[in-house]
Amino acid sequence: MISIEDRQHAVQLIADACEDGSTLTAACDVIGISIRTHQRWVQTGEITADRRPLAERPMPANALTAEEESEILKQCHRDEFADLPPDQIVVRLMDEEQRYIASVSSFYRVLRKHGQLAHRGRAKARKSQPAPTTHTATAPNQVWSWDCTWLPGPAKGTYYYLVMILDIFSRKVVGWEAFLGESAANSRTVIERAVLAENIVGQPLVLHADNGSPFKGATLLEKLRDLQIQPSFNRPRVSNDNAFSEALFRTCKYVPNYPANGFADLTEAQQWVHGFVQWYNHEHRHSAIRFVTPIQRHTGEDKAILAKRHALNLAARAAHPERWSGDTRNWELRTSVVFNPVVQNTAFKQHIYSVQLPATLQG
Repeated sequence: MISIEDRQHAVQLIADACEDGSTLTAACDVIGISIRTHQRWVQTGEITADRRPLAERPMPANALTAEEESEILKQCHRDEFADLPPDQIVVRLMDEEQRYIASVSSFYRVLRKHGQLAHRGRAKARKSQPAPTTHTATAPNQVWSWDCTWLPGPAKGTYYYLVMILDIFSRKVVGWEAFLGESAANSRTVIERAVLAENIVGQPLVLHADNGSPFKGATLLEKLRDLQIQPSFNRPRVSNDNAFSEALFRTCKYVPNYPANGFADLTEAQQWVHGFVQWYNHEHRHSAIRFVTPIQRHTGEDKAILAKRHALNLAARAAHPERWSGDTRNWELRTSVVFNPVVQNTAFKQHIYSVQLPATLQG
């Protein structure tokens, strides 16, 4: 609701705009209200506060009576229901006593109204997950993401172990290797080769992984410290904190030439992955980086490429302006990439509630 002070201020601004030659419609659009709202505010000659909170509304036909609310509280206070949430209480009353007082949501609503909602029982209350670790990359070789997956072998139940490292800023695969099995030692080999190939020994770097044992071995963590690499990990039991690597593996396994029947041996698997990485880095136009290749983004060639695309769009619009209803396509560079950005007010937290007994009934 809009306060009376804001209403008065808005009406005055609209009046001033109209005196300066603006139409009422345009002035209301700028303020963000409709003409009908403005008319309702000024029709009596005196701007008043919103009267909706004071309006008398009839009691809904399906509202619970005071006796029914009292009965809900009485049932929830029974000793045998002391550690049960309302959804358990309702079904037990139905099964054991053939009684239906109200719905589960009505039980919750009555308990909330009387301030008696709280976690109960021996189980610990659910805790919300901490916010994911957030890192920002403004250039290549600042934040890497790595993960592993299994490649099918020649027979059912046989697999090869693939590790790939992705630069989240450029989306370039900076390191990879396929092995016969997973281990922290194999992971250490891949990171060492990637750091040497990118010539960033001793430079600050964040390396994010899931909580798998191949990425948390003591010898691997020691090697990361030697290389001045800051390790970062997924939150426990959260699978989507490493979305960059997950997306890379999805692309890898859904390319048309992925061998669905498996690889004959480790050498064949390594050769195929080598070809995939070459294609991904040098030919794949990545949608997240304005459809340039990861190598072009990694080396800075994307600036000139995107500028040419923008100029081409401008020329096309100049040649046929009737075909363009607005601006040309956005080819602006993204100056930073955020790993697990913080998003406000999007997580729905589900809690288990039950009864908080009044002080007179406790003890």
